[in-house]
Amino acid sequence: MSFDYDLFVIGAGPGGLAAAERAASYGARVAIAEQDQVGGTCVVHGCIPEKMMAYAASFSRFFKNADEYGWGKVSENFDWCQFMAAKNRDINHLSQVHQQHLQEAGVELLLGHAQFLDTHTVTIQGQHYTADKILIAVGGKAVKPTDIPGIEHAITTREMLTLKQQPNHLAIFGGNHIAVKLAGIMNGLISKVTLVVPEAQILPGCDQDLQNTVQPGMARLGIRVCCNSQVEKIEQTQECLNLALSCSDEPTTVETVVFVTSRVPNLEGLGLETVGVEVKAGTIAVDDYSRTTQANIFAVGDCTPHPHWTPVAISAGRAFADTEFGKNPRTVSYEQIPYVVSSEPEAATIGLTEAQAHETWGESVRCYQKKFQPLFNLMGESEQEVLLKLVVDGHSGRILGAHMVGEYAAEVIQMLAPAMKAGVTKQHFDSAIGIHPSIAEEFFTLQ
Repeated sequence: MSFDYDLFVIGAGPGGLAAAERAASYGARVAIAEQDQVGGTCVVHGCIPEKMMAYAASFSRFFKNADEYGWGKVSENFDWCQFMAAKNRDINHLSQVHQQHLQEAGVELLLGHAQFLDTHTVTIQGQHYTADKILIAVGGKAVKPTDIPGIEHAITTREMLTLKQQPNHLAIFGGNHIAVKLAGIMNGLISKVTLVVPEAQILPGCDQDLQNTVQPGMARLGIRVCCNSQVEKIEQTQECLNLALSCSDEPTTVETVVFVTSRVPNLEGLGLETVGVEVKAGTIAVDDYSRTTQANIFAVGDCTPHPHWTPVAISAGRAFADTEFGKNPRTVSYEQIPYVVSSEPEAATIGLTEAQAHETWGESVRCYQKKFQPLFNLMGESEQEVLLKLVVDGHSGRILGAHMVGEYAAEVIQMLAPAMKAGVTKQHFDSAIGIHPSIAEEFFTLQ
């Protein structure tokens, strides 16, 4: 049977783009469909604009310490509208760059919502397209709960990134890395922030020492953190929103309420039931090679059960293309993936927490850690603690997990990924010589 394309990709986010361009490099005829801006959630609505906001927020920390470093007092006047205009220009530019890369790779871009007609056919705005193989890379979206009175007055992170005016006081509901990141960003941009956390501590699932370092650090910056709390009701007044919180008898008055609790795959309207693609627990079921329950239909990224990180989607997309078009069958290892909490202070982690290590390795687990004030704080007013921690198998010395809170935590921790995959041990750390003065060198001195 003759097809219009060898590969049709639904979704031009990181995973879809990586797969399309890699498949095209092998000579495949490829088309990619996107109903939003090219680049997906990461580039347009997620980590890239959020990182830009984090950069903007970081200036307040330097301004606070400018006097001690000889620069005098710096006025903290943040122009939300100016920043948003610049951010939007840069995001549009990045989207255009991705479009250019598709064009250079010979991938045809089709704009609109794609829907399955059968296992080899999709339709976009009434036009039918056939392909030998179809890859689903539709990503996910933030959603709000539906059972809270007044929830219609709340927004998600997507709307937060497009607000016309900066809220003077906002409430963020959630304790995950996105909620914590947003709280730190908005606090750095001189908004008053209330972080409402349903769990006993922020960052559930992270190492407890990391939690115990980040949460007090946020409180020292003036962020109000309400743990073991729920939003019971949202009432709109003339200009504000009154929140009824389970942790307080008095309402909390804010201008904006952001829910950062749940994300779901963008599966609506795809017609998966038409082609018999199995969905389990809200995500597309896939095997180790990203194949769905239909032999010629595949899926990567946030619409699958795999970790919802941009590099994971990119790796899965490229592995799929290598396997199906490059005659190089391979899978992706989802173990020991580093990730960052772009909080203030920043935190990053890889591997097992201390609790997870004890569950598997028992009493042989040894932990080495240090807390200290970084050199930058010696002349400044900041009091942000640095935490360095290694979780080690006491028998072999192998590093099972590494956790850090402090400046450039993401850059430091991610460089441990190849070392940990190679089986790096505590003895290797002890014999290494670091760069002085730096925070990362202290990893080599942990006792």
